[in-house]
Amino acid sequence: MTEKQMATEKIGADVVANPSPAKSMGDPGITPLSPSHTQQNNTEQVQSEPSFVVVVAIDFGTTSSGYAYAFTKEPECIHTMRRWEGGDPGVSNQKTPTTILLTPDRKFHSFGYAARDFYHDLDPSESKHWLYLEKFKMKLHTTANLSIDTDLHAANGKRVKALDIFAYALAFFKEQALKELSDQTGSEFDNNDVRWVITVPAIWKMPAKQFMREAAYKSGLVSRENAEQLIIALEPEAASIYCRKLRLHQMVDLGTHTTQNGFSPTDNVGSGMAQVSPGHAKEHVRRNRQSRTFLVENVIGELWSELEEGDRYVVVDCGGGTVDLTVHQIRLPEGHLKELYKASGGPYGSIGIDYEFEKLLCRIFGQDFIDQFKIKRPAAWVDLMIAFESRKRAAAPERTNPLNINLPFSFIDYYKKFRGHSVEHALRKSNVDFVKWSSQGMLRMSPDAMNSLFKPTIDHIIQHLTELFEKPEVSNIKFLFLVGGFAESPLLQQAVQNMLQGRSRIIIPHDVGLTILKGAVLFGLDPSVIKVRRSPLTYGVGVLNRFVEGKHPAEKLLVKDGTRWCTDVFDTFIAADQSVALGEMVKRSYTPAKPSQQVIVIHVYCSEKEIVGFISEPGVKKCGTLRLDVSGTESTAPRREIQTLMQFGDTEIRAMAVDVSTGRTVKASIDFLSH
Repeated sequence: MTEKQMATEKIGADVVANPSPAKSMGDPGITPLSPSHTQQNNTEQVQSEPSFVVVVAIDFGTTSSGYAYAFTKEPECIHTMRRWEGGDPGVSNQKTPTTILLTPDRKFHSFGYAARDFYHDLDPSESKHWLYLEKFKMKLHTTANLSIDTDLHAANGKRVKALDIFAYALAFFKEQALKELSDQTGSEFDNNDVRWVITVPAIWKMPAKQFMREAAYKSGLVSRENAEQLIIALEPEAASIYCRKLRLHQMVDLGTHTTQNGFSPTDNVGSGMAQVSPGHAKEHVRRNRQSRTFLVENVIGELWSELEEGDRYVVVDCGGGTVDLTVHQIRLPEGHLKELYKASGGPYGSIGIDYEFEKLLCRIFGQDFIDQFKIKRPAAWVDLMIAFESRKRAAAPERTNPLNINLPFSFIDYYKKFRGHSVEHALRKSNVDFVKWSSQGMLRMSPDAMNSLFKPTIDHIIQHLTELFEKPEVSNIKFLFLVGGFAESPLLQQAVQNMLQGRSRIIIPHDVGLTILKGAVLFGLDPSVIKVRRSPLTYGVGVLNRFVEGKHPAEKLLVKDGTRWCTDVFDTFIAADQSVALGEMVKRSYTPAKPSQQVIVIHVYCSEKEIVGFISEPGVKKCGTLRLDVSGTESTAPRREIQTLMQFGDTEIRAMAVDVSTGRTVKASIDFLSH
């Protein structure tokens, strides 16, 4: 018998006062058993951690990506991947650009610098058939109803499945990391010995986090049966974990340093070597000439030792696509972290500056030309943006001399064909007086012009920080850690300093672009370091309650076998913004409203609102289903008890239902993508 037939049979005999949404929602017909609410802080119920030989973290960024790893036997040595071939002048290449190239028949060709260089060298008549994608991660943040079928657009305008692209990228990193591990250990390295960690922005909604997991399954990184081999880590949390270990020589304290030119991301690369026995350090350097090794001492850094129980700090993670703000509090003696305020932020990463540059080009040369140029000469457009990237990094508050940006020859040539006059003519006519044409074939931008491209993005970040610091939970912040690639920008550093006015110390780790990667490795080695998080959503299940006149709306009345029920009641498990301990279980008991029911269906719902009364309210989404078949089993109890357990506090949620009389259990993965 189908679920639909059973639902019809269930309701068919009932007299219904008013048509109720319960019928159309296929209401499962469960009602709470009192006492309804037991909440446990049961860390013992978390499965014991499987043992892995190595932890590999993948930082899948909007503009650049990379991986790092540590062997569980040597947790103090974090190896970041080998230097990539084809790095850009003036840009540190510890990571590789998040760019991917597919052949004309949509097979994976290359990733990173290799993809960009190959695409760039193709003849324009050929290149339009190849599929080249960059900065595609933002699609996961900006798509309102993200699903397995969400599409992306390649540079030539063709559509491709987002899931395929993300899976290709993860498969590429898997292959690279396993090859490097095999080289290191001298024998074929088994993927089952790896715990994988993928970092995502904390402000991502649940569907985006699940999408990453689906891509990992599709890429063969891990299998569904072995889901715990992959941890989804939140970027600012990873940064936080790394910052705990910072020694004074591994960071810049903006309170004591001037930042007129920022600092070189390659400063102090081997920092941490001095405190290790010289023989040990030499051995590591010798063995890892190919990879970059960071020694993370198994101590709490000096900065951290200044923190006391209850001290608060903010991590501002400024990446290419998003900016994430997270407030943490220290819990001693182990120095565990508690999330005080749920992650906030938005799409204010450094690619906002690229969009501003593009808008400027449209003002000068016309939107119609730029749109055509991107499609007809996609490789030259990529070239132009690379030239802009290295000049963008030279922007600083004190700068007085202009910045020159090379225009590719094909830009100048195509513009003349398109408009019938020269680029120089366009600049003279455009009334954009802060961009001039230099006789060497370059755009000359005044420092003010460059700084104005940064302004909208930096203003967004400062506005968000200002609002955050007005919240009562965010008073008395001791440190503000500025991390992520965009944190290297002296313009951003100065803006944050001006906004804080000395209210808290601003700390920037050296090689700030690798902070999240290194922290993600430490998180994979010990996922229990974050003890308390804030729930981003309200979760609950749909139930029937006894109808109470005056309390329940009349349109929710459903009469079953003479009993008056209120349908569609949202029974809350956990509310949005509630503190949740790691591994915290919420356990509820239900009973079928109709004792003869053979299949018990429990739907799990979620909402961004803190208080939810009914599952039919706007914004309430179904995000999981537990189906328990109890046919052929007898319950000795007068009312059959079905226990529902949901485990929170991790970066992902687990749910299960147990028929108490038979011990039969079903597990559900909460699915945010298909409902």
